Amino acid sequence: MYKRILLAYDGSESGQKALLDCQDLVQWSRAELVLVAVMPNHIDFIGAEGGYYDPKIAEREKENYRAILDQGLKTLAAAGHTASGQVLTGDVVSEITGHARKIGADLIVVGHKHLDGWAARWWRGSSSSALIEHAHCSVLVAITA
Repeated sequence: MYKRILLAYDGSESGQKALLDCQDLVQWSRAELVLVAVMPNHIDFIGAEGGYYDPKIAEREKENYRAILDQGLKTLAAAGHTASGQVLTGDVVSEITGHARKIGADLIVVGHKHLDGWAARWWRGSSSSALIEHAHCSVLVAITA
């Protein structure tokens, strides 16, 4: 039986599916639910000579991720579930697995959308498969077509 479930939530269609699937698990197991949204680190480059980092852009981006997280928390609250949430910054797989370990999660839930062509799969890679390789606990991948 699961005691603490971490849901990596990004607001996408596959993230919504993971959120819905996660609700059933939480109700069945009565587990504590923690949502995380992971904002990748980035530097904004201008021109060929160099780049710069604009903290205003990073702050706006963090607000966007916070809004996505809040929407997921509201969806869960409307269904009668209590959850906590946090925006993390860094490499998606490292942040999810690190936070899961930190909170003692025994299940990670993540959404995944099948990519149409081999080129798209090659170019984008798969966070969910990397997550499975690095997680210390079980991983549930909710798949959308």
